[in-house]
Amino acid sequence: MPSISFKGKKMPESPIRKLVPFAENAKKRGIKVFHLNIGQPDIKTPDCALEAIKNNTVEVLSYSRSEGSEEYRQKIANYYAKNNINVTANEIIVTTGGSEALLFAMGSITDPGDEIIIPEPFYANYNGFSTASSITVVPVISKIEDNFALPPIEEFEKLITPKTKAILICNPGNPTGYLYSKEEIQKLAKIVKKHDIFLIADEVYREFVYDNAQHQSVLNDFGLENHAIIIDSVSKRYSMCGARIGCLVSKNKDVIATALKFAQARLSPPTFAQIASEAALETPKSYFDEVIVEYKDRRDTLISQLNKVEGVKVATPKGAFYCVVELPVDDADKFAQWLLEEYNLNNQTIMVAPAAGFYSTQGFGINQVRIAYVLKKEDLIKSVNILAEALKKYNQN
Repeated sequence: MPSISFKGKKMPESPIRKLVPFAENAKKRGIKVFHLNIGQPDIKTPDCALEAIKNNTVEVLSYSRSEGSEEYRQKIANYYAKNNINVTANEIIVTTGGSEALLFAMGSITDPGDEIIIPEPFYANYNGFSTASSITVVPVISKIEDNFALPPIEEFEKLITPKTKAILICNPGNPTGYLYSKEEIQKLAKIVKKHDIFLIADEVYREFVYDNAQHQSVLNDFGLENHAIIIDSVSKRYSMCGARIGCLVSKNKDVIATALKFAQARLSPPTFAQIASEAALETPKSYFDEVIVEYKDRRDTLISQLNKVEGVKVATPKGAFYCVVELPVDDADKFAQWLLEEYNLNNQTIMVAPAAGFYSTQGFGINQVRIAYVLKKEDLIKSVNILAEALKKYNQN
């Protein structure tokens, strides 16, 4: 029988999606499942994006340019200008989701065996992207006790080797919701310039920042024109996860020229989705004002409820719509599966994402889960109540 590749065997399962079959079986048994496992907002997609699809006049659904349509990229540049990020349309490559932008970035700056340093816990698919690119993730550990703040810069220095090509951050963070301060970005800027490596910033949650804080982009004013790469997406910003449109942004001409070759190899990003995404840029500020108030309200509700549960520890997120929760269980993977297979409270249960998959260090996060607060407040309250009762029963057994 032909064999599977070593790379294929190493490819990690998604900690977010691997429990889906158990959730589906629970639903078939008549159990209502509250999905706290995945960052799929229930916020309505802006009308302007939906209308652009319904009322378009396209007669031939043709390829777009490999880097995305010029008109769309110019409008993205205008959006960035409003956020004090000065880039041109030629410094933007439209991709099939932020995922492809990350793959293009890794493909453009690394060779097999190279290393990227990432503060952990981190977005689980970074593990998969690095495996697909035959590179090594070198973790620098942030801790729940410190609210997942940036580790001391000395910890980064210790890990830099001749194989180090970049530091990768998610800001605000998935799964932690941590928001990097200006001082923290300045420290990272200093170290990447000192060692002449890249700073990749996954900024897809830029709009979702709370408590009067400000998002700091790596392309704001940190002198990183040759070192910074932004990964972005419409998925969360406009509640358009199914559009699969993202972009890679850099002022480094070599990065853009190289990423374009990867873009040409896959022909073009989806044309219809670009139409919707271009229209979404017309979304009024009032939409985001309402969404941010809603998410902050959900965050406050969730954190307040979780803090009432005995034995639970939770970090307070400053952005995005996730938090990492430490549970009084020996194995969050087993607990999450048990919730779907064996437990219900009044025919209701919850689905969470075990956090071990958000680490690359073996054994870390084994008693943690990620919760996405993408449900309405009343459902979040019900969900935490189910969690509290489930923990009592699980630990009794």
